[in-house]
This record gives sequence, C-alpha cells and structure tokens, in this order.
Amino acid sequence: MYRLKCHVSRPVAVSLLLVGLPYSISLAAQWLYGWPDKPGYKKYIEALKPRRIFCLTRAVLETVKYLQYGRLYFQWKSWYQNDDNRKHYEKGITFGRRGNKLDLYYAPNSGSSQGVPAPLVVFIYGGAWGSGERSIYCLLARQMAKELNAAVICPDYCTYPKGNVLGMVQDIADCLFWAQENGPKFHFDKDNIVLVGHSAGAHLCALTMLFLIDAREELFIEASRQRDITLAMRGVIGLSGVYNIMDHYEHEQKRAVEFVSTMHKAMNGVENFQYYSPTHLLKKLSQEKLRRVPPVTLVHGTNDIIVPVESSTKLSELLTSLSINVSLYLLPGVDHTEIVTDLMASDRRFYLPIYSIIKQEYRKFMGS
Repeated sequence: MYRLKCHVSRPVAVSLLLVGLPYSISLAAQWLYGWPDKPGYKKYIEALKPRRIFCLTRAVLETVKYLQYGRLYFQWKSWYQNDDNRKHYEKGITFGRRGNKLDLYYAPNSGSSQGVPAPLVVFIYGGAWGSGERSIYCLLARQMAKELNAAVICPDYCTYPKGNVLGMVQDIADCLFWAQENGPKFHFDKDNIVLVGHSAGAHLCALTMLFLIDAREELFIEASRQRDITLAMRGVIGLSGVYNIMDHYEHEQKRAVEFVSTMHKAMNGVENFQYYSPTHLLKKLSQEKLRRVPPVTLVHGTNDIIVPVESSTKLSELLTSLSINVSLYLLPGVDHTEIVTDLMASDRRFYLPIYSIIKQEYRKFMGS
C-alpha cells in the first residue's frame, strides 16, 4: 500500500509542478495587473492558453533575481534616511504644475571659492512608466555628481495610474523649466544641461527633448521658454531605453507580458504608440528642428531581455541617417538592471566600464 501511494503521489507532484505552479503564478499575475484585452469570456480563454501561461510564468520567475540587490537596497535606504548626508544634497524641493518633488545633489566643488557654477545632469529613472521614486537613486545621483563633477537632479514624475505618458513628459519639462529659473540660486549652470535616463526614463528623456524642440502646445509652456530649454541641452544619454513603442509592444507579446505591463495603459492604448515613439517623431521633424537635436549617446547591455538591444541599435541607425550626432555602446554581459544598479556603488562589477563611457561622452557634450 505504501509503495502504491508513492507511485501515485509522484506523478501528481510532477503535474502540480509542471502545470499547477505555472497556471497559479500566471493567473495571479493577470488577476493583479490585468487580463488580456479581449471581450467577455474570451479574455479568460486567452489568459489560459498554454503558451501565455508558460511565457508569463517565466517572466515572473525572472524577477526572483532581483533578490540579489537586497544589500544594495539597505545601502540606499540607510544613506537616504541619514540626516548627516543632507550636506550632499537638497531634499524634496517642490517643482512644477503637479507639485512633484526633486532632489538636487551638489557637485564636489560646489562650495569652493572658484565661483564657477557646475554643469547640471538631470537623471530620469525607469520603472515601466508605472513605478519608481527618486529616493531609490540617491546613491547613483551622488556617485554621478562625483564622477562628472556636476550637480545632479533626480525628480519624481506622475507614473501610471496617477498620470499618462503626456503627464510624465510635462513633469520632466517642468523640472527643466525649474532648472532654468533656479540655476543661480542653487549654483549650477542652467545653460549646460545633460539628460540621462534609464529604460522608460530614457524613453521619457528622448520624448521630452523632441516635444520641446517641436514646441508642442501640449506642454503648456511658452514656445520661447521651450526654445531656451532646448538651447541649454548639451546632450542626452539613454541607458537601455525604449524608443519605438510598437516594437517594444511586440517584444512584450513574445514574453506574454503585454497585458500585465503598464506600458500600453500609460500610453492610453495602442492607437497612441506612434505619438509617443521618439523614432516616429524624429521622422516628422523639419530639417531646421533636426539641426537643434543635441548629441545622443545610447548605451545598452547585450544580456538585456527586458528591452532588447535592437531598441538602441535601430535608433542609432535612424539618427545617423538624419545626420544627428550619435554614439552607440553595446556592453557584453550587462543586463537591464545592472546597467543602472552598477552605477550606485564603486565596488559593483560594471561600475567602471559604464562610467568610463558616460564620462567620455559627457566631456564631449561639454566640449572638453
């Protein structure tokens, strides 16, 4: 009898592992973040398709690797909450039409007697347009200020569901407008600004830059003010960014995450993908406006499965065809998360290779 129970239980256990576990994980993910966009009961039929179940389960299980950043989590949490570190930055400055907050990190020589305002770097974090906050990137901003000898701003913006992508672009434009008005007060050079963004943040940097060059009415900023901001931009650095929304949506479909992803919701549906794609906007700009696009640097890890490397290579090819100054760097062995987390501490594996690229391109932007 005992042997019979063992023989029966093993197949049951294997079935639970190979079928029950994937179905449980993927259905839970879809229940929490969104069912397939199908009418009526068809959304459940789509949700239960074996391919979707196993691809989505794989995508969910891939997030387990983020546990390796537990030590880094406690490092930035402790640093940000330590009041002794407030000497390095101004915390929680209000800006913009929605009353968002930003943190301003001082350049190392900001207190020197030289009296020369430091250049400004504005770092825009990612988070699939639906998550993220400025405190997470305090160590990155502090290291970037030291490595580039620049002031660094890290602003919050209205992620989904509080806002859509247009609202996010407005928030970033408001941050740049704030920088234009407050440079003298905080001793940074409002006319030497570099945008740096990661993932969705890289997309928002590129999109905001193009909206400003195009003097979009949707920004609700005077055209002359928008032009002042674009003239102050010395360059844009995109780390593992998304630049063609439809291409990325197709990639999400292959991973079966397109309905649990925040992207299409933040874009207000598939019909707006072109409107929010930097690649599409570039093709529509006049020659006069294209000449005002600042130099662009694209950095992407070859091990990135979240945003494929083709996102950067295709944008690089397009920029080159439009005679826009672009540099492309592909980093072997670097994945989507490491390209930003490894900028937070000097003992991280890819800290030196990534910063060497950023510093080299930053010097080009500044003409030195």
